[in-house]
Amino acid sequence: MKTHYLLMLLFACALSSCSKETVESIAIEEAENAVKVEQQILLLLNEHRSSLGFNELNFSDLAYAQANEHTDYMIAKGTANHDNFSVRASNISSAANATYVSENVAKDYDSGLEAFQQWLASSDHRMTMEGEFTHTAVSVKRNGQGKLYFTHLFYR
Repeated sequence: MKTHYLLMLLFACALSSCSKETVESIAIEEAENAVKVEQQILLLLNEHRSSLGFNELNFSDLAYAQANEHTDYMIAKGTANHDNFSVRASNISSAANATYVSENVAKDYDSGLEAFQQWLASSDHRMTMEGEFTHTAVSVKRNGQGKLYFTHLFYR
C-alpha cells in the first residue's frame, strides 16, 4: 500500500516538474548521427555489463528512432533534458510491450568514452546502465558548433 502511494506521488511530481512545452512548439532540424560514437558507447556499455556478469543489451531500432528525435529536440533547445520522456516511454511501451523504460542524456562531452565515464561516475546514471534491461539504443549528434548531444534509452 505504501509503495502504491509512493509511485503515485512520484508520477505526480514527474508530471508537475517536467516542461509543459511540446516538441512541436520549437523548430527542430534533423542532425546527422555520429555513428562511430554511438557504436563506441554501445560497445563500452555491453563490455561493462559483461564484466559485472549482467546480460548484454540488444540494439533496438524502436529506441533508436525515439532517441534520435529527442537528441534533435535537445539540440534545438540547446540543453540536455528529459522533456517529453513520458511520450518516448509510452511509444516504446506500446510498440514493444515494454514494462520499464529509462534514459540517460548528456551534452558537451568530447567523446563517447567521456560521456560513458561520466555516466558511470553518477550513481543514478550508472544504476540505469547496470539495470535489468534487455534493449537499448543511443543517439549521438553534433549541433552546429560541433558539440555532441547524447540520448541513451533502455527498456525491458
